[in-house]
Amino acid sequence: MTRIRALTALSLAVLVPAGFAAKHYAGWGHVWLNDSFAGALYVVFWILVGLALAPRARPGLIAGIVLAATCALEVLQLVDLAPLVALRRNYLGRVLVGSTFVISDFLYYAIGAVAGWAWAAWLRRKAAPPA
Repeated sequence: MTRIRALTALSLAVLVPAGFAAKHYAGWGHVWLNDSFAGALYVVFWILVGLALAPRARPGLIAGIVLAATCALEVLQLVDLAPLVALRRNYLGRVLVGSTFVISDFLYYAIGAVAGWAWAAWLRRKAAPPA
């Protein structure tokens, strides 16, 4: 395993539990944390997965692709296509493709894209061999 992939795996090992914790938090501010903030973490997750799969790709490119895909999935929540309806019947499907269109989610996806880009760029710098 390359250094970048190891650092990305470690990052994902921290991010995934944090994301599920945000999605299931029940205290003060839970609606915002469960829905909006968790959306930003979702985007960061996919950017890090992209970095793990393509460690030589530019973090900005990965972030842009993930942001575009996430926004497309949000728009698809307006459509009741049979495969999407089937996916939304279980928890994992709802987490992956969403179930309700909320226009403010685009803001949190953008925030997640910037945060994920910064995180991926930082990981790339940390994984680079010393000069």
